[in-house]
Amino acid sequence: MKKAILGFSLLLFAIQFSYAQNESTKQEIIELSKTKWLWMENKEADKLAELFDDKSVFVHMGGSWGKEREVNIIRSGGIWYKKADIHEVSVEIIDNTAILLNRITLLAEVGGNEVTNPFEVTEVYIKKADGWKLGSLSFTKLMGPGDR
Repeated sequence: MKKAILGFSLLLFAIQFSYAQNESTKQEIIELSKTKWLWMENKEADKLAELFDDKSVFVHMGGSWGKEREVNIIRSGGIWYKKADIHEVSVEIIDNTAILLNRITLLAEVGGNEVTNPFEVTEVYIKKADGWKLGSLSFTKLMGPGDR
């Protein structure tokens, strides 16, 4: 009986420890995403280049491309992510992958024109030996009641 109680106690402790680690990882990803939005706002292309995985992909309303083009677009101001107002955020962890969903209103300057759009943004992060890397960033424009 004592062995069963000890085994159950160890199992309960392991579950609590795993849950705490998972919640800590989720918070780490949320903070990393917030930092990424600030770097995008401030056009800190070099910091973003370190965060973006070499094989990363970016999906926008106007197309999709890889890391080099995204960094160059940010660096040149082709897209200036002026302000991302984050309304909701959620994170799911699957092994060494984190999927973050942001519901945002994005104020951006695109080709010299200021635009505001509501988006659901999907960010996929992969845990590598040197930390979390962004593998994908996708913007899905949300439709409001008057936009149909």
